[in-house]
Amino acid sequence: MRLPDDTRLAEICEEFSQHLAGCNPCQVVVDNIRQTISLYRSGQHYEMPAGFQYRLQQSLKSRWEEKFGQGKFEADAGQAGTRNYFTSK
Repeated sequence: MRLPDDTRLAEICEEFSQHLAGCNPCQVVVDNIRQTISLYRSGQHYEMPAGFQYRLQQSLKSRWEEKFGQGKFEADAGQAGTRNYFTSK
């Protein structure tokens, strides 16, 4: 993959800025990305509501098992010495 040179990069940035100025959906996406980066950089821990956390874990576990098979995550997590978030162990 070839990266654009500095002149082309400046043109791309200008085109994007012009588009962004008149496109509310893109403004929302860029704003959400900026907020996500800001939260990540701050290093603060935000607790998820318990019900949401449980549903998220169950959804991730289900998708993992669909892709890799049941029990695979538990074995991999144990080998890596990581906490297994998908079981009550």
